[in-house]
Amino acid sequence: MRYFRLKDFDCTETGENEMDPMFLMRLDVLRHMCGFPFIVISGFRSVTHSDEVVKDAPGEHTRGTATDILVRGGVQRRLIVKFALAMGFTGVGIKKNMVHIDDRKTEPVLWVY
Repeated sequence: MRYFRLKDFDCTETGENEMDPMFLMRLDVLRHMCGFPFIVISGFRSVTHSDEVVKDAPGEHTRGTATDILVRGGVQRRLIVKFALAMGFTGVGIKKNMVHIDDRKTEPVLWVY
């Protein structure tokens, strides 16, 4: 990877990391297209992670096909969303200070927190 280290995506509670290599390659391209550094808030999550155990079923983070990226303002948020959708990422979640990107295998979805 050009812009990331694998350890950037370690589970914050267990240290595990089973990120999907293809997802990481695509994320690297997305980062290049955006032209600004991505700060990874959350990458891989163990099924025992506190954010996952409260869900009905494990989410995309547990599959290694999701990440949450810190954003600083609307320009960064817009560029990430614009290029992620253009690249065919199938899950995009938008929050004031973060954008979630994933490669889910279901119908594409876009949501706000």
